[in-house]
Amino acid sequence: MKKFNLKKLVAAATLTASVCTSGFVFAKEQVSSVWKVTKGNDSLYVGGTIHILPISEFPLPEQFDRAYKDSDSIVLEAKLPAPSDMEAQQAMLQAMTYADGQNLKEIISEQTYNDLSKYLQGFGADLDQVAHFKPSFIVSMMVAMEAQRSSMAGSGVDAYFAQVAARDGKPQEYLETLEFQLDMLSNLGLGDEDQLIRSNLAYMPQLKEMLTSLIAAWRAGDVKQLEYFVVEKMKKESPASFKTVMTDRNQDWVPKIEKMFGDEDKEFVLVGAGHLVGEKNVLTLLQQKGYKVERL
Repeated sequence: MKKFNLKKLVAAATLTASVCTSGFVFAKEQVSSVWKVTKGNDSLYVGGTIHILPISEFPLPEQFDRAYKDSDSIVLEAKLPAPSDMEAQQAMLQAMTYADGQNLKEIISEQTYNDLSKYLQGFGADLDQVAHFKPSFIVSMMVAMEAQRSSMAGSGVDAYFAQVAARDGKPQEYLETLEFQLDMLSNLGLGDEDQLIRSNLAYMPQLKEMLTSLIAAWRAGDVKQLEYFVVEKMKKESPASFKTVMTDRNQDWVPKIEKMFGDEDKEFVLVGAGHLVGEKNVLTLLQQKGYKVERL
């Protein structure tokens, strides 16, 4: 059994903290998850991303490369911390740790705690080592471990373009601060911690199949499948989390994207694919404000 390494797992969880679940049906229409948004003579690109993407899925669909090459800068949800960035990892740990000395064992039921302990033992991990972390971070750890075990681990589209832009000297801008994201993630499932852990324990055995199907739908730009398996499932299972993670942020991002019009550079905005499908998604909100949205 592989020995549990807390430091490595924390680094991996930092990169997977905002991961969403996925679907099971492969898309048929071969389009893409990249759109061009236009108003007057100005335009920018918006691309839907996957936050976990194994190296086997590269190269990306050509529309991503085309949009990147035609853009002067990229815009990400937030600045992505490198695994070697100890300051960012410390901020993550502080945000995700119970500040009042509480322990996960005091928050969730005995049965859920025992089931989680048994699951982590399968990776050579001891739940007592991480019981001071909040449930949302425990879930991120579970995803990181399961993705690694199923050969699905990968830093994703956002991290890829952050690296490419750094290499090319292309400016990077952000819709949110890392501090905002950490605060949001640390409070997910607040008051419903037991259900959060139990539902994710149920999903973990299916993670490889779920990620495989999600990636297939994303590559093909299958809006209906992305909406059903990402948006609808999250909305049904946790309406409060859906509002916090999706609806509120979509509405907050639109004015920021609008301010990108009327300047001299062209941006390539990259956000999670779930933000571009479903009711009140970013693209729909822009259309309602008079912007022309077309698939690239």
